[in-house]
Amino acid sequence: MKKADHEDLHIGSSFSEYLKSEGIRNEVESAAIKRVLAWQFEQAMAAQQKCKRAMAKELKTSRSQLDRLLDPENTAVSLETITRAATALGKHVIVEIRDKPISKRRAG
Repeated sequence: MKKADHEDLHIGSSFSEYLKSEGIRNEVESAAIKRVLAWQFEQAMAAQQKCKRAMAKELKTSRSQLDRLLDPENTAVSLETITRAATALGKHVIVEIRDKPISKRRAG
């Protein structure tokens, strides 16, 4: 295989562009963010040896509400709930909006 042939193997849309063309990019992105948040909460709770019952009590909420927060599939969790849970674990939340990177297209 010539070098030029090898370089041509990866020409095309990015994964992000594919998701956008399918109309699911925002859904996939929010699901990924929620998975990371749920994992971070689980890790912090484990590190502090805090059980779900104690965490729910500290948040003054139900165990089922905490389960929704910790469910990586449930993206319908408010920023207030996320912030309260982070504070209960001695953490803080950082939300940042950035410019999208400019995609570089090869000519011809």
